[in-house]
Amino acid sequence: MSFPLFRGLGAALLTLALLGCQKAGPEHAAFKGVDLTGADYAKTLNLTDQNGQPRSLADFKGKVVVVFFGYTQCPDVCPTTLAEVAEVKRSLGADGDKVQGVFVTLDPERDTQALLKAYLESFDPSFVGLRGTEAQTQAAAKEFKVFYAKVPGKTPETYTLDHTAASFVFDTQGRVRVYSRYGAGAQPLADDIKLLLAEK
Repeated sequence: MSFPLFRGLGAALLTLALLGCQKAGPEHAAFKGVDLTGADYAKTLNLTDQNGQPRSLADFKGKVVVVFFGYTQCPDVCPTTLAEVAEVKRSLGADGDKVQGVFVTLDPERDTQALLKAYLESFDPSFVGLRGTEAQTQAAAKEFKVFYAKVPGKTPETYTLDHTAASFVFDTQGRVRVYSRYGAGAQPLADDIKLLLAEK
């Protein structure tokens, strides 16, 4: 996938930021990512995991959840993001067990359950991979305001995907709270997760 990833998406991303950007309340310090507290989207996610089990956001209640949309053949953004989430989990020590990484494939055509399982285990065995039908994938992306588009390759099988490069961070009550942009690095994400873990 080429970078920059967004072709003509400046307006859409600005809209996303404006819709989600809220002033941090007195109950927590400012997040390093975009504060999505109170956002009216990214509320549901119902797909099948890499073990064939139906999963929803409610399954992870009690943990801070980091949701990222991508695909296993992504050459740069996806592996970098997953590696950073794994790094954050390790850096938190025992609190790392309270963080759940969730990878949603935008490429169900090629990303089988078996492939997702092997791919995610190479980063962290606790990561959950979700996939659905093409229609379910489109619905999930729409719910999260995630853009993606197929970019043809030299053969029909070698296409790539341009897609939104950011993570959505949920608090322990299952509410979306932070939009963490790609390229910010592991430390800002870790800082935001610590704030969420510290909330009562």
